[in-house]
Amino acid sequence: MAALGAVLVRNEQHSGTERGLAQGRAQADVITQMAIAPALDRRDLQGPVSASVNQRLHQAIDLALYKGSLTGIRLRTFDGSIAYSDDAAAASVPSSDPAFRTVADHGGTTVAVVASPDGAPGKAIRVLEPVVPNATGQATGVLELYLPYAPIAEVVQAEEHQTYLRLAEGLGALYVVLALISWSTTRRLRHYAANQAHQARHDPLTELPNRSRFREQAAAAVEAAEQGGQGGAIALVDLDRFKEVNDTLGHHAGDELLQCVAQRLSAAVRTDDLVARLGGDEFGLLLPGVASAEVARNLLREVQRQLSEPMEIDGAKLTVEASVGLALYPKHGTDVSLLMRHADAAMYQGKRGSERTVVWQPESATPHTQWHVLLTELQHALSRDELVLNYQPKIDLGTGQVCGVEALVRWDHPERGFLPPSEFIPVAESSTLIHPLTEWVLRRALGHQRAWQRYGLDWPVAVNVSAHNLEAPGFVAQVLGIVGAFGARPQDLLLELTETALAADNATTEASIVALREAGVQVSLDDFGTGTTGLLQLRSMPVQEIKIDAVFVRELGANSGDRTMVQAMLELAHGIGVRVVAEGVEDQSSRDWLIAAGCDAAQGYYFQRPAPWPELAERFAPLPSHRSAVAEPATRQTVEVVRT
Repeated sequence: MAALGAVLVRNEQHSGTERGLAQGRAQADVITQMAIAPALDRRDLQGPVSASVNQRLHQAIDLALYKGSLTGIRLRTFDGSIAYSDDAAAASVPSSDPAFRTVADHGGTTVAVVASPDGAPGKAIRVLEPVVPNATGQATGVLELYLPYAPIAEVVQAEEHQTYLRLAEGLGALYVVLALISWSTTRRLRHYAANQAHQARHDPLTELPNRSRFREQAAAAVEAAEQGGQGGAIALVDLDRFKEVNDTLGHHAGDELLQCVAQRLSAAVRTDDLVARLGGDEFGLLLPGVASAEVARNLLREVQRQLSEPMEIDGAKLTVEASVGLALYPKHGTDVSLLMRHADAAMYQGKRGSERTVVWQPESATPHTQWHVLLTELQHALSRDELVLNYQPKIDLGTGQVCGVEALVRWDHPERGFLPPSEFIPVAESSTLIHPLTEWVLRRALGHQRAWQRYGLDWPVAVNVSAHNLEAPGFVAQVLGIVGAFGARPQDLLLELTETALAADNATTEASIVALREAGVQVSLDDFGTGTTGLLQLRSMPVQEIKIDAVFVRELGANSGDRTMVQAMLELAHGIGVRVVAEGVEDQSSRDWLIAAGCDAAQGYYFQRPAPWPELAERFAPLPSHRSAVAEPATRQTVEVVRT
């Protein structure tokens, strides 16, 4: 604003000077036309003017000189000699001056602000213009005219002052408007940034800090303890039989229960303690300044007491129980991930026993809870190629044919034998090892797919991925790069995500899913019904398939409650245009009910246990090398499907 004001003032000053010169020129023209030109004729400027002309000129300008509207006047020939002057002693413009030569040679007019010609203080406006007598209309010499500058300057300055005042008012008003706009914009941006930061670190349902925020705060507390501060504790709280609330009262009741639990946990802890929702029905407590396990137990007893108070949810009174696992820092470790694993192991120990609050003890840790040892072994397993892939087919319930296969990783451990994914996948997910493990599975699965495609088997392959994979920078590009490296089509690959991968409502996770779908990679939501996916989130998430968790499917033939739940899931999924795969089909009655209910596909032990892909190909589509042993080599084997 200051720079703009300076430029405008400078322009106004220049404009004022120009106006002053223009006014001086106008006055000179009046004097020339009204007084000088009538007193001259053509002969007058051949040399000094005659006495009669001198007298006429003196009479013509005498009043102007007397009133001060004219400071001095000279009539000069074109060569510069003076033909008439009101003051012979006053200095005149040299004939060699560019301004004089402009008038004498070219007939132009020059106007300038100069010192007063009589040596008096102040300035004058000097006008040089051709002398044109009325008698001839032709220039006969040069008129050198001096006008007082002070009166003109006063008028110009008065105009400038008015202009400066208007500029100041306008710039001031503009400044105020811009300041208000800037203030309002900055305020809104700060509010938006604060809101975004809050949402990124808090759970949208309970408004508690989320897992990311909990880990940050826990890391800071552990670091402070390492530097000589007080120790503390990390506790994990998991609600018992929470799934039953969702199953009987609905997910809206489950959400209301989680909100009530969040309020009670916050009220039960101390002011400096931190309560966070880690996902699903699991909460985390950061208890700084806890000196011993006994102090921590006393605090958690109050937590258990408040949680056990009956609460009314959706018109029903419920009593909530929770299992709590506790790990102390720095006593049990100084790595947050390790401490949370210890607390998690203690919590599950509490679920299996009678004590609801359990403190992790190194001596009670089983080999499966010593995850840091298993993590090292898993790293070696990747480098030594100890992992293998088995596949379980997905059966189209309408045709009975294989419509895809799911890759299931196994670990051929040199000492423990074949380990299922549940033994080592949680270890990988708790560290960065999940990324090279997922890459290995993708490469091996697409390599096997390329092999079975040579035999004409156009089976899409499904690979399970973790929330950590989706949040990793460059994951989408990595997947598409692997697909391209094996010459596969994007639609040949289906990525299966667990509901917990979507529970955090992470913008990075959603962006990765959208990018994968836009590239043509299919996306499936695994273990549906066991997590916390909201209906709005499911509707907006671009998945093509949901897989109903096996816990709802195993007893479909005998359990009416499971049938009600599965029917509701089918209607929901088909209502939003998503195909449904039922997991865990183990008997014919379950298969028959799914067919009658309109389920799209199914997988489970009833159809086929996980096996190497050549075994699947031999059963469901015999390979050329084995066709001689098959009674009807041209006939593709099919799983019998009868719609009822």
